[in-house]
Amino acid sequence: MSEQMKFSKYQGAGNDFILIDNRKGAFDAQNEALVKKLCDRKFGIGADGLMLLQDTKNFDFEMVYFNADGREGSMCGNGGRCIVAFARDLGIISKKTDFLAVDGPHHADIENEQVNLQMIDVDHISKDGAAYVLHTGSPHYVQLVDHLAEMDVYKDGHTIRNNNTYREAGINVNFVEKEDNGYFVRTFERGVEDETLACGTGATAAAIAMAIEEEREGEVEIPIRVLGGQLYISFLKHGNSFKNVHLKGPANYVFNGVI
Repeated sequence: MSEQMKFSKYQGAGNDFILIDNRKGAFDAQNEALVKKLCDRKFGIGADGLMLLQDTKNFDFEMVYFNADGREGSMCGNGGRCIVAFARDLGIISKKTDFLAVDGPHHADIENEQVNLQMIDVDHISKDGAAYVLHTGSPHYVQLVDHLAEMDVYKDGHTIRNNNTYREAGINVNFVEKEDNGYFVRTFERGVEDETLACGTGATAAAIAMAIEEEREGEVEIPIRVLGGQLYISFLKHGNSFKNVHLKGPANYVFNGVI
């Protein structure tokens, strides 16, 4: 990394990220210790993850995502929405974009601070006891619970994420409770190794799991409330096949700085 580098901070429903315009390739993406330090809330900037916006052929940009532990991560839905807002604010895009992420191409529309992000199709859902297990760009475990507001999500999520089944590869653990208007979701995220205020791929996984639970069919939109705000998941469901999956929610600029 050069002596000084600009960064921006964005958050999506309380999921916060460091964003760096790396089109000139100045940031050392192999430096796990640096990424971890920058994401540290005591000794760095503080974030759930760090993203690089990079040039790539045939797309507006490429999104490269790192977890707070410094390791390159799988797809992050809230991060995807934030990097779309970042690209708009940089003047790279206006209201629509097609970009590349680790799980493939994504399309998104942005209007003010609301981003509607297309996620990957999902057609493989399994069960672990009563819980649903599926991949929405990142692997997720989804369990219906009662009294979610009082639940120790760190303790219970940490236990599931580190059990014999999931310890090696890791999994994000989502606890879901039905509400009058949609669902309330709390998530323990691998890579952060703690509960976060929101998880976009987790909200998507929860909505898909609940659509199966409720035996919904056709065009579906499910409101998902998270600790950091409100998200909306929509898709076209036929049996256990989910197409045209979208994650809609806020992406807010917080501040700029120099490393």
